[in-house]
Amino acid sequence: MKHIMYSKTYLAIFVLVGLFAGCSSDFLEQPPKDSILDVNFYKTSEQVLAGSAPLYNVVWFAYNDKASHGIGDGRGGVLTSGSYQLENVEFKTTSVTGENTSAWSAFYNVVAQANTLISNVNKYAGPDVPDNIKQHAIAEGRFMRGMAYMFLVQNWGEVPIITDNTKLLQDTTISRNTIPTIWEFITRDIRYGTTHLPETPIQKGRLTRWAAEAMLAKVYLTRAGVGKSGSRDQAMLDSARVLSKDVIDNSGAKLEEFYEELFKTKNNNNGETLFALQWVYNGADWGSQNSVQAFLAFGSSITGFADGWGGDIGASLYMMNKYEGLIDNGNTADVRRKATFMFPGDHYSYIHQQVIDGNTGKPVTQELRVPLGGSGYNNRAWVKKYVVGRPEDNDGKVSQQHTEINTYMMRLAEVYLIYAEAILGDAASTTDNEALTYYNKVRTRANVTTKNVLTWQDIFDERHLEFAMEGQLWYDFVRLHYYNPQLAYDILSNQDRGFYRITPDKIPDPTKWTIAVDPDDNSRNFPVDEGNFRLPIPSNEKLRAPNLAKEPVPYVFN
Repeated sequence: MKHIMYSKTYLAIFVLVGLFAGCSSDFLEQPPKDSILDVNFYKTSEQVLAGSAPLYNVVWFAYNDKASHGIGDGRGGVLTSGSYQLENVEFKTTSVTGENTSAWSAFYNVVAQANTLISNVNKYAGPDVPDNIKQHAIAEGRFMRGMAYMFLVQNWGEVPIITDNTKLLQDTTISRNTIPTIWEFITRDIRYGTTHLPETPIQKGRLTRWAAEAMLAKVYLTRAGVGKSGSRDQAMLDSARVLSKDVIDNSGAKLEEFYEELFKTKNNNNGETLFALQWVYNGADWGSQNSVQAFLAFGSSITGFADGWGGDIGASLYMMNKYEGLIDNGNTADVRRKATFMFPGDHYSYIHQQVIDGNTGKPVTQELRVPLGGSGYNNRAWVKKYVVGRPEDNDGKVSQQHTEINTYMMRLAEVYLIYAEAILGDAASTTDNEALTYYNKVRTRANVTTKNVLTWQDIFDERHLEFAMEGQLWYDFVRLHYYNPQLAYDILSNQDRGFYRITPDKIPDPTKWTIAVDPDDNSRNFPVDEGNFRLPIPSNEKLRAPNLAKEPVPYVFN
């Protein structure tokens, strides 16, 4: 396994203001790294856009690599694990847990690079750069910075807001800011994009007004619970409703017809995508590629290389229970199950594996038929989502720890569910026609029955099914925790995260599976409360910045 060295001084990462790595696909052209801060750079539209391109991949790499599924899915209850993500699965994440420290590093790297971009465009953009290009780049920087702070505040609570990298280098008084003012900062940053980004992407994969509106709708949906108890702020729910409906009606985005197609490299930047991280498999520098297949795929036979270290992780029983009919009947009509998790005997015609021919004893390549995962209760429902297969399955664009599959950050299906939840609000249920229409569009594509009454639990469960293994579920619990912490604790504490045995009725081409729990496994549930809900600030950060231990203060807006 390749080990990556990162700076351990994550707040001090702001000194690395020139660390823009390059790529070689679409708009991700390599800017000259040695002159990115030179006053002679940013003199043309092309240079300005090259300066913002790395905000779409390399600065997010340390989070996307392992922390996204470790925190978003491991802590959220989607995954079970024997060792790889065990601290996150068991709610024993510490100040030195790898996913914790790498996530903190990544988000503050995003902030640092966004600040650099904003400052450089303001200072150095020449007269030949049109105002709309300058504003576009600044909007990209502010959007990405707002996104980074969304992750920071939801994981660690009160964190420092930093907008001036240079000032920080001389500042020894850094302190954390209060949660309400962090959310106000996030709102202002992302809202800037709703008026300064174009309605159609300036280059494929770039941010648009619709991406900003969709993300701002999510911000308002989450902010509605901040500082509340038992109910949410109706004005913010209304803002989420209005913004999400504008995206639905006017963005031109549409659901992909087949759910499984969303997670094929050939369908990057499809019509459902509103914002996705953009990766290349052969970028000039480490971190411009998507590495997650290496950690999610169950074995090297389906990656084509020595990676494929995901045999230890799989769907939790809590997650399996969300698929209608699966536990009771051994199968489910929900097409998202197979697109998200591999069951023994599943057949994927578009992914290949190398096996040993029983007659010749030589390796041969065939279409993937998922093997049994091991003996007894170590058998896993392995991860499929973001596992794209071998080079021959992707026009050659796969190598060890390198793929090009986009990482979804916002897609239209989520906007539909945001809209439905904003209409429902704190009501026990709703029969609102539009809420049901868009909620049911998500279910119809998944091949499951529609509903004529909608509850919070319905939407919450639907988000599990739609976004499992997209690093989302943990943040759904954070949103709930803002206004109903005890319910969040209760659900998380009662999730079944223990081992189970999954057995097909026949091989090949099974029609159902038996799922049985290990009666001797006493580690199926893990208590969650105020003490372990938040991530602890990485220990090396507290040592280098002792003011992080002080009481947070409101952020002062200029």
